[in-house]
Amino acid sequence: MRNNRDRADQPTLEAVAEAALTVVDDEGPEALSFRRVAQLLGVSHATVFRRCGDFDGLVNACADRLAARMPLVGQDQDWATATEARFAAFYEVLIEHPGLVALRSGRAWWGPHLLSRLVEPQLAHNIAAGMTPEAAIRVYRRLYLLTLGAVAFVDHRNAKQVRTAARTALAALDPEDFPALTGNLDVVLPALTDHEVYHGALRQLIDASAAACLGR
Repeated sequence: MRNNRDRADQPTLEAVAEAALTVVDDEGPEALSFRRVAQLLGVSHATVFRRCGDFDGLVNACADRLAARMPLVGQDQDWATATEARFAAFYEVLIEHPGLVALRSGRAWWGPHLLSRLVEPQLAHNIAAGMTPEAAIRVYRRLYLLTLGAVAFVDHRNAKQVRTAARTALAALDPEDFPALTGNLDVVLPALTDHEVYHGALRQLIDASAAACLGR
């Protein structure tokens, strides 16, 4: 009975992932470790290790915890609309925890929620829309990497702050060395937030994929 009760008191994988996300958000991705998560949960290092297997498993659990918050988008919508909805939802959950992307570093995210809410439905929809399996994978990877890259480099300041910082930096440049930059400030300075740029780029990539792979 004691062993059963002890096991029941142990944190679930979901609880471990939530604690890990707290570390990433509050202390930075470099602070994430089994020991730090164990401290937050009040359990042993070994307990966290048994839940995740290794550090890759811990990062994967975090990504899958976020994917669980994504809506299920079916094929009842047209391909472009559904594709935009899936990747916009992926972006929205990741943007709340951008430090997690810094930990990906080539690690495969193959958790059950990510597979069932993004990977499988998107690949299936690509193929159902008329893409070959090769094209379906290629289009998926482009959309996936666009989203990860946008999250990794997004500027969370508002548009006014970004423009002020950019204007200050550009003012220090020598016009003779950088005539295109200094001579076109109104064009160079960002009028859109990074979030708006991502959503615009996502739509453009979807449209280009439809034209190239689906003849639309």
